Amino acid sequence: QVQLMESGGGSVQAGESLRLSCAASIDSASTNCMAWFRQAPGKKREGIAAMYTTEYSQWYADSVEGRFTMSRDNAKNTAYLQMDNLKPEDSAMYYCAADRGASICADVDDEDFGNWGQGTQVTVSS
Repeated sequence: QVQLMESGGGSVQAGESLRLSCAASIDSASTNCMAWFRQAPGKKREGIAAMYTTEYSQWYADSVEGRFTMSRDNAKNTAYLQMDNLKPEDSAMYYCAADRGASICADVDDEDFGNWGQGTQVTVSS
């Protein structure tokens, strides 16, 4: 079982930036697809970004396209989410998820991921 640990959340003003990190405990096929989800209070968990390791292909939800950038450092088993021009509606708990297949690594669905981190809180004030 892969352990995932997020870090980098915090409280910022609208327009500022944050970079989240997701460190995986091991290098395995179970982290071929890594993704970021978020969940605000009272709302459904939303997939926002994903990246497949061997192809470095990326997917973004419309709500973050152009503002968020996902990257991976496979040597460190770590994925990152650079979040720029943050808005109050970006406030949520952010989760990292990972699993094997390439087919799950776009328009991501949380039901396809078996490995999850504990989450890191992002709060954006206006």
